[in-house]
Amino acid sequence: MKTINIQPISAEAFAPFGDLLDCHGAPDKIINQGLCGRYHDRATLDFNAGRAGLSLFNAEPRALPMPLLMVERHPDGSQAFIPMSDHGFLVIVAPDCDGAPGLPLAFETEPGQAINFHRGSWHGVLTPLHAPGLFAVVDRIGDGANLEEHWFDAPYQVIRP
Repeated sequence: MKTINIQPISAEAFAPFGDLLDCHGAPDKIINQGLCGRYHDRATLDFNAGRAGLSLFNAEPRALPMPLLMVERHPDGSQAFIPMSDHGFLVIVAPDCDGAPGLPLAFETEPGQAINFHRGSWHGVLTPLHAPGLFAVVDRIGDGANLEEHWFDAPYQVIRP
């Protein structure tokens, strides 16, 4: 079985697949009588048709090492995952190679970080590593199929080096 080593996430490494959302650096603006830093417009929300919706997901935590059997993508809309707990989570992505996923990569976020997958990016399913696996998700709400799945012929194993 081929293995995928988990690496820490960074905005640069994740950029081909989406946006890393966090509050690193100085805020763009101070608001609310000087008591709140606004980190402005951090995700590129992109929808072909339909509208943005906010849903809540409650996912069961996964254990490592973890088999990676499939990835998916959403051709008609971006998808943001915002954890509602103080834990990082596993983010799996793969480059597109002529309509199929290439070699997957695995990242682990830090507490307080969220991600936004660009429209059409191959990615793994929501993968918390700790309970609770509660997330706010911003994605496309609309008619038509917005999900493509790719099941690997042989699974990968995701490990922490």
